[in-house]
Amino acid sequence: MKNQYKVIEKILLTEKSLALSSVDGQKKYAFRVSTSANKMEIKDAVERLFGVKVAQVNTMNRQGKHKRVRTANYGRTSAWKRAVVTLAAGNEIPLN
Repeated sequence: MKNQYKVIEKILLTEKSLALSSVDGQKKYAFRVSTSANKMEIKDAVERLFGVKVAQVNTMNRQGKHKRVRTANYGRTSAWKRAVVTLAAGNEIPLN
């Protein structure tokens, strides 16, 4: 079992992710997670860190963006993984 602090890198507080947590009573939260983490490890880490019950985990791999700095050679930022976690009814993560 992996350390939950290495699985969950940070919570994503963007307009889109905050809208997910308030639409129609759905409690969905977005996290930046380790690229090697699977759904079961993410579920376990969120439940242990925040003391909530997780109903569902969706993950997506995000490609790094193209970057160019004054030369013809292009580089990329590093790729990362996003997890959208749906909580069971009656659970909530305080964002303050």
